Amino acid sequence: MHSALVRLQNVFGFFTTVAFTVAAVIALSSFISPQTPSASVRLRNVQVVKGRPHYYSMKKEEYAHVKFDLDTDLTSLFNWNTKQVFLYLKAIYPSTRASEPPSEAIIWDAILASNTAPWHQNHYIHPDPKSKSKSKVLPKKSKKAQAAAKAANKGKNPIEELLFPRGELHLDNQRPKYQITDITGKLQNRTDVVLELAWNVQPWVGALTWTNWRDFGAWKGLKGGKSEAFDFPEIGKQKKVDRKELETEKGGEGYRLEVGGEQPRRRPA
Repeated sequence: MHSALVRLQNVFGFFTTVAFTVAAVIALSSFISPQTPSASVRLRNVQVVKGRPHYYSMKKEEYAHVKFDLDTDLTSLFNWNTKQVFLYLKAIYPSTRASEPPSEAIIWDAILASNTAPWHQNHYIHPDPKSKSKSKVLPKKSKKAQAAAKAANKGKNPIEELLFPRGELHLDNQRPKYQITDITGKLQNRTDVVLELAWNVQPWVGALTWTNWRDFGAWKGLKGGKSEAFDFPEIGKQKKVDRKELETEKGGEGYRLEVGGEQPRRRPA
């Protein structure tokens, strides 16, 4: 006759076996979900200046500020096993030595959450192209207005209130989040620079998957996703640079939790 402890161990072993089997089936089933990602990346403006790209920079160096247009259709990356997609745009340019691999620098990124993911303040919110407001500061609200907004949003999932379908982006003359710097401190006159879109799909269970450029079963390679090659201009040949034009994007998250509340506040249109 088995003791209670042995029976408990048998039940727990059976439960873990079933749980791991179900998780493996879910992870493998993601590979049969068709993917047809496409994107278009266009350079809008590039400037190279000499200064301190960050407040903590110890010395002046050359850095590049790149504005771009981005249109994507990555809706097929989201399936039953997708938690979120980490999307980023990087600049790739040859190194100073031919024997070294090309240099890469991320200039913009975003976290695209699925509709099943719990809300987080770092989730990307697409800017409204009709909005002309450039303010990043949310207006203050009275306690009465906060209570009314909380009651109106009760039961709603803020992730579901999207301007475009999940994975679809339309950014025009977008400022970068990060400046481009090089270990040599020199960027002017560098040639054959390309902007390239990339992503990392983070599933609920299973392995992380990265950007695929080739067809793999039901997964089609990314169409587009690269800009035409361009050069970093020479500093002396540029027109006078307006420091406001060199400001970086503070982020596209746009939500902030109310003090003592559960519902986020949306940036005003």
